[in-house]
Amino acid sequence: MLSKKSRLDKDKMDQIIAEARRREKTYREQALKMYPWICARCGREFTGKKLRELTVHHKDHDHDNNPPDGSNWELLCLYCHDNEHQRYLDEEWHDKALPGDEQEPPSTFKAFAGLDALLKNKK
Repeated sequence: MLSKKSRLDKDKMDQIIAEARRREKTYREQALKMYPWICARCGREFTGKKLRELTVHHKDHDHDNNPPDGSNWELLCLYCHDNEHQRYLDEEWHDKALPGDEQEPPSTFKAFAGLDALLKNKK
């Protein structure tokens, strides 16, 4: 048997999940009316029962940003959607410098180094 606090925590969690599903249903329905049923990454088309595999991706990764014109959405299949979020997590992890680490420039090659001297010799 759950304690009173555990029951309240479970009820609150159930409410949060229900609200998220309600919002998702609303913007997903809007996106499916606005956009063709094609994955924006791989180009796969969806119809019938397979339509449930087409998801709404928030371009800015903010699930609360749902403008009525759909400008923050794109339709992605389950696989491309998972891949997009993994790329976002990987990018976020790799871009963080650890305390005390010196950031090296991505490249030290200077394509035009010494060009001014070569041009002076041409005159």
